[in-house]
Amino acid sequence: MAQNNLHGILFMLAGMSIFAIVDAMAKYLTQDYHPMQIVWTRQLGFFVGAVILIAWRGTVILQTKRRGLQILRGLFAVMSAWIFITGIAIVPLADATSVTFVAPLIVVVIGALVLREPVGWHRWSAVIIGFMGTLIILRPGFDAFNPALLFPFFAACFFAGRQIISRYLAQTETMITTICYTAIVSFIATCIPLYAVWQMPNVTSHIWLMLAMTLLSAIGEICIIWALQIGLAVAVAPMHYTILLWSTLYGYLFFNQLPDGFTVGGGLIIIATGLYALYREHVKRTMPS
Repeated sequence: MAQNNLHGILFMLAGMSIFAIVDAMAKYLTQDYHPMQIVWTRQLGFFVGAVILIAWRGTVILQTKRRGLQILRGLFAVMSAWIFITGIAIVPLADATSVTFVAPLIVVVIGALVLREPVGWHRWSAVIIGFMGTLIILRPGFDAFNPALLFPFFAACFFAGRQIISRYLAQTETMITTICYTAIVSFIATCIPLYAVWQMPNVTSHIWLMLAMTLLSAIGEICIIWALQIGLAVAVAPMHYTILLWSTLYGYLFFNQLPDGFTVGGGLIIIATGLYALYREHVKRTMPS
């Protein structure tokens, strides 16, 4: 298992570095294209991968007992990506990425208030401190407050909703089934408004950039799926936070943007509390009943 964990961590690290460059590509393309067109471009690779998987494994992998939840999860995926890309068109990559790290804490809150899951004072403390870190980044009421940072925050809310739905689906559905439904539903959902915002790329470099983003999105998804399949979640999931390092690097190299001290400090607080919440979740699940 230790070797599987190591491989899982490596795949997750690779996936995060890939998604960070995809986000950088998306930010660059928002200068000329509507965010929904960029979301469609990202989801295209995911959709093609799902079609190949269905052709290989057969339509049996689409059998589900909870089709409504599968569709809802796909719609949440679209909303999360759309809102996030809308945000990074305005704010620096690292700032937006830092705010999205609040998602695991939102999962704890939804689990406690909506699903009535037992949450001890350890995780409630992590949630409170984590949201304080979010406020440090947002700085509402101060001159430095940027309302556009609410976009990645709401994107994190939809991402947290996806995670909650995944908990329900995991009881009866396989990971492959959920992945295929998310890919298909999210792609179809982006096709519906696409006709209203589509703009034909008139620059060759943009065409190649979109093709690269499609391909890299598919590869990144595969890396994360594989990481979660071969490694324990408690070992693999924390590697998600390394995307902040890549986002900071790409933000500086491509857009000459660096996070300020408040963003760095708030981001570190959110990361620390998120890791602690993950740890407490692991402890809760492994304790003998």
